[in-house]
Amino acid sequence: MEIIDNKALMLKTRNPDKVTQVITQSYVTSETQTPTGIGYEIAVKWTLPNAKILQNLGFKNVPSPIMGQYEWPGMYKPFEHQKTTASFLTLNQRAFCLNDMGTGKTMSVIWAADYLMTKKIIKRVLVICPLSIMDPAWRADLFKTAMHRRVDIAHGAKDKRIKVINSDAEFVIINYDGIEIVANEIAKGGFDLIVCDEASALKTPTTNRWKTLNSLINQHTWLWLLTGTPAAQSPMDAYGLAKMLRPDSVPRYIGAFRDQVMIKLTQFKYVPRPEAQKIVHKVLQPAIRYTKEECLDLPELVYTERDTPITPQQRKYYDLLKKEMLFEAAGEEVSAVNAAVKMNKLLQISSGAAYTDTGEVIEFDCSVRLKEMVEIVQQSSHKTLIFANFKHGIVTIKRHLDSLGITSEVIHGGVSANNRTKIFNKFQMEKDPQVLIIQPKAAAHGVTLHAANTIIWWGPITSTETYLQANARVHRQGQKNPCTVVHLVGSSVERSLYTSLSNKTEAQNTLLNMYKNIFGLI
Repeated sequence: MEIIDNKALMLKTRNPDKVTQVITQSYVTSETQTPTGIGYEIAVKWTLPNAKILQNLGFKNVPSPIMGQYEWPGMYKPFEHQKTTASFLTLNQRAFCLNDMGTGKTMSVIWAADYLMTKKIIKRVLVICPLSIMDPAWRADLFKTAMHRRVDIAHGAKDKRIKVINSDAEFVIINYDGIEIVANEIAKGGFDLIVCDEASALKTPTTNRWKTLNSLINQHTWLWLLTGTPAAQSPMDAYGLAKMLRPDSVPRYIGAFRDQVMIKLTQFKYVPRPEAQKIVHKVLQPAIRYTKEECLDLPELVYTERDTPITPQQRKYYDLLKKEMLFEAAGEEVSAVNAAVKMNKLLQISSGAAYTDTGEVIEFDCSVRLKEMVEIVQQSSHKTLIFANFKHGIVTIKRHLDSLGITSEVIHGGVSANNRTKIFNKFQMEKDPQVLIIQPKAAAHGVTLHAANTIIWWGPITSTETYLQANARVHRQGQKNPCTVVHLVGSSVERSLYTSLSNKTEAQNTLLNMYKNIFGLI
């Protein structure tokens, strides 16, 4: 397959009959002598329909015309793996995108969808994703990549969701739990492309979520399912995804699929069959997958953000403390020391536990943040570091990981130097632990931990130097894999601090201004 220019493709084949029968827009056909006999070169118009026909006829590596006829709008130049991913998606009405977390698949999807819009193949896109990435991932990337498109988020009260769905927004973003609420409106909303991000949420076809979404899909609907972990826990996880995308690829009933991929040991215990991986690979097609290791053009360190809204319980005490701070800030001058104390209290509440003046701990419901943290750990291709500034946050994280059977170890100021060395060596050299939970100041310098390639910040800190040094534990000499740093954000004070850290500004030095900025006093 050779690209002649941005209008034509050159094919080389020994039997062009079936090609010329279906491609009526051929430019030229010529015969050439090949070592195995007469061969043919056929030049065809480079259009999306022609590319699909050639693909269906068995021609391998047929590029979509997006590769040569698209301007790739936005603030960033796409990486080669992003172009290839977008090309694949435009050629497949139903497809899986199994690229690793941190490879930029969101932008790949946006470019692919925008191209289809420019060709008037689709008019409207519904993006379904977890609440945590609606704004920081999808809306933010749409603004950077397709700022010429109208975008809105369907979240909140039912009437607000309905208003967004009935608007002129070309991209509508909604969370999974919102589908059932406005299913009737979605059905009439004119969405001809549905994108499901973190599609493992659809692994169980008996749920109302799965059934509702499946009822919204017809033979004309484009459907792209995105997940880096299609069968992370069991081969059975693939069944719901495959049945949603291509119902004919799996048995009608889940029991028959279980018999294909699992062996029954006892009444309640099954283990995967040796051939399970091949079967899962076969049913999850057509698919494209890039690991971070394969993306040679990917930056070595990728930063991303996940929204983890604080719970109503946290919000109650967070707002009470803000009112107290507002009263102080509106009165006499606030000292930097006092501002730091109060800001720390807000950070503690945001991360799930606050300390009283007597040193007692008040725990808050932080289930949203815990759930997001676990999903990131499970999506990571290697081990994970979790940085948590407050000791009781570390206790909460450890307790939750233990309850799920995810192996972890803890490093904080109370762990002796000898034990720290043992834990670091175990993390680097052995299969377990999978996760290392660290108080930043206890391991921000000198230690090499490149067995991990994912860092989760449970909450921000005020020292830029400590933050950068902590990230350097994985991003250092000997690291062979691209790395991802994930910020968990649940409150305005956390977002402000992360912004300072991302700008490499010493947050501690600007704490007083941040204190007053929260209330619009300066």
